[in-house]
Amino acid sequence: MLAAACQMFLGKTEAEIAHIALETLEGHQRAIMAHMTVEEIYKDRQKFSEQVFKVASSDLVNMGISVVSYTLKDIHDDQDYLHSLGKARTAQVQKDARIGEAEAKRDAGIREAKAKQEKVSAQYLSEIEMAKAQRDYELKKATYDIEVNTRRAQADLAYQLQVAKTKQQIEEQRVQVQVVERAQQVAVQEQEIARREKELEARVRKPAEAERYRLERLAEAEKSQQIMQAEAEAESVRMRGEAEAFAIGARARAEAEQMAKKAEAFQLYQEAAQLDMLLEKLPQVAEEISGPLTSTKKITLVSSGSGAVGAAKVTGEVLDILSRLPESVERLTGVSISQVNHKPLRTA
Repeated sequence: MLAAACQMFLGKTEAEIAHIALETLEGHQRAIMAHMTVEEIYKDRQKFSEQVFKVASSDLVNMGISVVSYTLKDIHDDQDYLHSLGKARTAQVQKDARIGEAEAKRDAGIREAKAKQEKVSAQYLSEIEMAKAQRDYELKKATYDIEVNTRRAQADLAYQLQVAKTKQQIEEQRVQVQVVERAQQVAVQEQEIARREKELEARVRKPAEAERYRLERLAEAEKSQQIMQAEAEAESVRMRGEAEAFAIGARARAEAEQMAKKAEAFQLYQEAAQLDMLLEKLPQVAEEISGPLTSTKKITLVSSGSGAVGAAKVTGEVLDILSRLPESVERLTGVSISQVNHKPLRTA
């Protein structure tokens, strides 16, 4: 405690230390008063003192100050509410005392009157007068009872009214506290919403904008690359087209030159040139004739009982077709392959 006191109050005057201790006690006192009603503080001062002492002692000990005792010297308010509570209790006691005193005097007077009446009745009146006196006594007694009961009912109603007013005040204070707490909760919620919006801005929106910028740059780069690639492909197609056109032109010129030379040869050699062309195309004709046999997976041969059987039969059929080619060529072109070999060549 000494170390804590040195740390807290070193260099401060005694008045400043007393002021700090007083403010600490007043702060805890206000905190406890917020949880008690006015009637509880006024009627049960011992409970209020104990709670303040319990809470404030631990706090002051941490500051290096030891609280020996804590007592309430007086409780008052600016509106004289507490004084009114005392007046109401005092008035109630005084009223009860006056009612008791009146009842005692009434009973004494009644007894005294009764004694005198009995004395007079015994002396002067008959039994009828005694009955009349008894009747009067009972009527007066009933009147007194009605008055007493009326006052007692009025006192009960006044007490209930005061209780209702006190409860209403307590309820109003409780509602005000709830309104303040609700306003604080709303403020805390608004701060939390603002914090979450900032967090969303930092964690989601800014990274999303950066990602969008990166994607846009990538898209622009890819677009530029595709444009350059398309331009390169177009240039390549153009150059390839020019090369193919040049090749086609060269090939056409070569074929035209070859055809011109063939035409000259045909003019010089005529039938011999025709025969050379026919002989050049005969292998292609034979290939076209035998082509379907190369794609055939299965052949079924039916024998008539004479001639070759099996593969020899197929070969014979192909050779038979080939042997008829000279006749077909002669019918189509008018050139006889067998006779050309026996004719002398004519030159121009």
